[in-house]
Amino acid sequence: MVFHIITIFPESFESYLNSSMLWRAQKEKKVKFKFYNPRNYTKDKHRKVDGRPYGGGPGMVLQVEPILLAVKAAQKNIARSVKPARFVKTPNLKSKSFNLTSKIIVTGPAGKQFDNGVADQWSRKLGHLIIICGHYEGIDARVKKILRAEEISIGPYVLTGGELPALVMMDAVARRIPGVLGNEVSLEEKRIAASEVYTRPEVYKHGDKNYRAPKVLLSGHHKKMEEWRKTRAKR
Repeated sequence: MVFHIITIFPESFESYLNSSMLWRAQKEKKVKFKFYNPRNYTKDKHRKVDGRPYGGGPGMVLQVEPILLAVKAAQKNIARSVKPARFVKTPNLKSKSFNLTSKIIVTGPAGKQFDNGVADQWSRKLGHLIIICGHYEGIDARVKKILRAEEISIGPYVLTGGELPALVMMDAVARRIPGVLGNEVSLEEKRIAASEVYTRPEVYKHGDKNYRAPKVLLSGHHKKMEEWRKTRAKR
């Protein structure tokens, strides 16, 4: 799967994407991340990509054309990589094969709520995901209308920019791609994940008090351990 990120701050992604699971997923060619900076597609000599909002108000708004041109560049890359005869087999869909598809989304607090169901659907059905990261006071509304892009929110709060939501969504989607986690059992949604987990040492002393790992987890009794996890998961 290829993630195409439209952002004026591509450097903000570097540390997270190049560490741990996502770094390994790139190395093993399970996922790719491509960046498109709207500043590289503006005709302004100062590489300006924002303007004052019509009707007044604080802050600046990201302009239409630089973003549209950045998306066009992403779409050209997609067109070059996807051949008409190229199919991907998947047992999760009604059809045994389907063409690699792409989707355009815009990050924003007023959009559809992102959750595990959305992440799972994208990981199975999409070959390319174009993410337009909002910033400042937002993106000119005409971008969403022209591209017919879907606005997506990661929660009922407002962030400074769309870069963090993009990282959250890419992480949630990437970990569902077969082979990314290395062991499918690691996917919490497919097993009972307790709200409490423990590891060595069995007893940890802090001050005058000893904190012990639950005896049931040390018992080796799989049925009892499973019941304990179910109880903690419900809590």
